[in-house]
Amino acid sequence: MHIRPAAPADLPEIQAIYAHHVLSGTGTFEEVPPSVEEMAARFAALGGAGAIWHVAEDATGVLGYAYAARYHTRSAYRFTAEDSVYIRDDRRGSGVGRALLAAIITAATAAGYRQMLAVIGDSANAGSIALHRRAGFAEAGRLVAVGYKFGAWRDVVLMRRALGEGDTTSP
Repeated sequence: MHIRPAAPADLPEIQAIYAHHVLSGTGTFEEVPPSVEEMAARFAALGGAGAIWHVAEDATGVLGYAYAARYHTRSAYRFTAEDSVYIRDDRRGSGVGRALLAAIITAATAAGYRQMLAVIGDSANAGSIALHRRAGFAEAGRLVAVGYKFGAWRDVVLMRRALGEGDTTSP
């Protein structure tokens, strides 16, 4: 497995991975998978705003992707990133997510971010919660029943970890 920055050529595989999660999981609250063209627009927009995108790949193709983007557009949030991690279904539980999240944390720290948030869809998403906990994130809050997907109300779990010096010094 190799981790590298994502490129536009990766977008069809990124879209396929994400579409699977949209259609079969509650880690995202999207209900209709975006097209490759929509994913390209998101990639360009987030990339233009300084987002960090990485893919994990091997001889079979893209195994998963992760990105860290500025949490909010208001200036006071400029040192806080939000991560997203999606893994190809046949590679879940194989360490791909751990490697991608570690790469994104390293890159976000190098870019000057001081906090990283995970906004995890569905409090029953044990895999994502455990992944983030192993990477040093702690639960920071829960938004109860804010999403409705697959016929049930879903919570959002907020997790947070400091990057670099975190809030111990001014940026």
